[in-house]
Amino acid sequence: MSCEPGESLLILSDVHLGNDLNDVAPNGEKRSARVDADLASLLAHYRTTPCGGRRWRLVIAGDFIDFVGMAIRPPKGEVRPGPSNEERAHGLGNAADDGRLKLLAVAARHRVVFEALADFVGDGHALTIVHGNHDVEFHWDSVKDELRALLVELAARGGSESAEARRDMVSRIEFAPWFYYVGGVAYVEHGHQYDTLCSTTHVMAPMSPLDQGRTMRSFSDVLLRWVVRPTRGVPEYGHDRMGLIDYVLLAARLGVVGLVRLAVRFAAAVIELFRLRRSYLTKAGLALREEHERRMAALAVVTRVGIERLRALAALQVPPVTQSIPKILASVLLDRLAVGVVATLTIATLLIVGRNHAWSLALAGALALGWWLTNRQLSARRRAWFGEHLDNNETMAERAGHLARLFPAAFVVMGHTHTPAVIPVAQGGTTYVNVGSWHEAEPRDDDESPPFRAARTHLVIHPDPEGPTAQFLAWGVDGPRLFGGPNSA
Repeated sequence: MSCEPGESLLILSDVHLGNDLNDVAPNGEKRSARVDADLASLLAHYRTTPCGGRRWRLVIAGDFIDFVGMAIRPPKGEVRPGPSNEERAHGLGNAADDGRLKLLAVAARHRVVFEALADFVGDGHALTIVHGNHDVEFHWDSVKDELRALLVELAARGGSESAEARRDMVSRIEFAPWFYYVGGVAYVEHGHQYDTLCSTTHVMAPMSPLDQGRTMRSFSDVLLRWVVRPTRGVPEYGHDRMGLIDYVLLAARLGVVGLVRLAVRFAAAVIELFRLRRSYLTKAGLALREEHERRMAALAVVTRVGIERLRALAALQVPPVTQSIPKILASVLLDRLAVGVVATLTIATLLIVGRNHAWSLALAGALALGWWLTNRQLSARRRAWFGEHLDNNETMAERAGHLARLFPAAFVVMGHTHTPAVIPVAQGGTTYVNVGSWHEAEPRDDDESPPFRAARTHLVIHPDPEGPTAQFLAWGVDGPRLFGGPNSA
């Protein structure tokens, strides 16, 4: 996880390859082929473009592969241990073998991107993949090895490569389970650890206490897998911002049968969230905390940043929703729904029982006011916990200032929110850059508004004796162009 002297950095994030691979509800959204073609063109451009350093290092700041978003069945003829009931319903899970099979499916689907990436590394450049919340499966060594093998094989597709050349290429493919840091230049992480809906309790030991052969699911993972993927009409991005009215309107469109199915899926998701919450209290949960400490100590040695600095970094993270009963209830709006149901039934009962008494109207009015005030309070608490718009942009920018003090660098870089941003932090001594995303869906005939278009943004940083120089760029039809980002620092 170290940058060799003189390397130029090419940083992008949130590609989400494979997010539309869906055997559960195959009529869902389809990924835009244009964005894959643009990403391949970008890699080809920088592969042959001279850089300020001795070579390029591509740093993908998380969510390169969307292991969480895809819902696929095992390929025919694949011999695997018996799948769980959950995997029968939702597709391959999050064990190491599942991740490997998902990666192979993604490589077949997005071959143009994988070929361009293989050519980039095969030409002598380097690659670092920072783990995000959608590709935690890179925690498994077998998944990392599979990706390395895929890229080496594709790089040699035009002819045979020597064993030495293959080993050399493999040595230039790295994985960063937490962050990537070049002192004085750049600190890079995905950013999901500052989002309570997506964070992992132990970033260095992201296994589930229920089964350490699987990774731990976040709130967002559960909702995506149990509710979003199987339900037509629920968007993959933005579903966590849906309120009660949005779900009522969706239920009206689904009809009676669709409504019942949605309710069953929603109930199953809530049960799973509480099951995850209980797992933190088990002996296995406590053992994972010790494993996380052990791995942090090892990382402190490898990166030479020191264990105290890593502990200070971990202290900036937010605990996941699944650790708190009130947060679980608020995240799925059950607290407001429960208050609404109780208030409605109580008011209706009062009006029926005391219909001939003036006091019943007064009491019903007082209860309605109490309902309104309680709902406002619960809404305010939800915003305080999850952000004004559940987009986490402000929190990540605030954390960037702390990160700049812990890891002195000209740039603190994250992704996760899919929203490009360039913000001075740490009294202007550091620039926080959110590098946006490379994910968008194909427009559909029934779309009422144009679908989200990926900004196709990326950050380029060149070494310089007087300090690193950088450009924040977006890929267009004519190649890279300035995106109003930093020019130099």
